[in-house]
Amino acid sequence: MNIEIEIRKKPLIVINYKAYPSSFGSKGLQIAKAAERVYKELGGNVLIIVAPPATELRYLSEYTEVPVFAQHADPVNLGANTGYLPLEVLKDAGASGVILNHSEHKLRLSEIEFNVEKARKLGLVALICADTPKAAGAIAMLNPNIIAVEPPELIGTGIAVSKAKPEVITDTVKIIRQVNKKVTILTGAGISKAEDVRAAIRLGTTGVLVASAIMKAEDPVKIISEMAEAAMSEFYGGR
Repeated sequence: MNIEIEIRKKPLIVINYKAYPSSFGSKGLQIAKAAERVYKELGGNVLIIVAPPATELRYLSEYTEVPVFAQHADPVNLGANTGYLPLEVLKDAGASGVILNHSEHKLRLSEIEFNVEKARKLGLVALICADTPKAAGAIAMLNPNIIAVEPPELIGTGIAVSKAKPEVITDTVKIIRQVNKKVTILTGAGISKAEDVRAAIRLGTTGVLVASAIMKAEDPVKIISEMAEAAMSEFYGGR
């Protein structure tokens, strides 16, 4: 699978595991296998990506067929950097991409630039989070693969940004497209059900970055399936 091509052609659902109890060991694998199952059932028409903690990267990448992203990378090179995670190490552990600048793990713009450039050289997909349309525009100039707009005050609330602040999405799309025509744009924060995915795509993005709605669900397979079906219907139906 050429992920760089796939993310330009298909709707996306990126599952950020964070560090919930369900993120580790067999429970984390079960969610990744659920994502794989849904991906196959839908004929590969919706790209589902999982982003587990760094300790789980190799495990999930070896036992699932969906792309596995790291949740963060430190802007350092290999060497005397105790406790840091350079991109080279994450790639070796099986990551095909990386999430950077999540509101729970912020980076300076110069650090984002460092990692985006290194990810490009290593053949990794760079997904950068932005908390405002203005920040998204600045990040777009660095030419990452994906930008996800996520107002931090809505993360984990179950109140979707597409419902509470739809103008954040439309303004983000407008600003990004003024400087970068190619970057894939996602919506995050409060995504909890299929209709939130539909709304995100309807407002001009390609899919969603989601976490607690899946990681804390009693039936993750059901939520993943419903969101993926909604993404496929809205993305292809509107074309």
